[in-house]
Amino acid sequence: MSKSQLAALAGAPPRTFARWLSHHQEALSAMGVSPKQRLLPPCAVKYLCEVLAIDLPEPRRITKTRP
Repeated sequence: MSKSQLAALAGAPPRTFARWLSHHQEALSAMGVSPKQRLLPPCAVKYLCEVLAIDLPEPRRITKTRP
C-alpha cells in the first residue's frame, strides 16, 4: 500500500500524514522503511493502522464466473 493511499484512509493530507510518520520513523526504520519510500510493506501498514487508528477496508472477494 502506498503512503498516499494510507493518508487518504486516515483522512489526512499527504503533508500532514508525512509529519505523523516522522514521529514513528524509528519504528519504521526498524522495519526497513526509509523516509522517501512510497510503498509500505504489510508489516508497516499494520503497525501504522494500529498506532494511528486507521481502519482498513475489507478486501474484496473475487468471484469467478463460469462461461
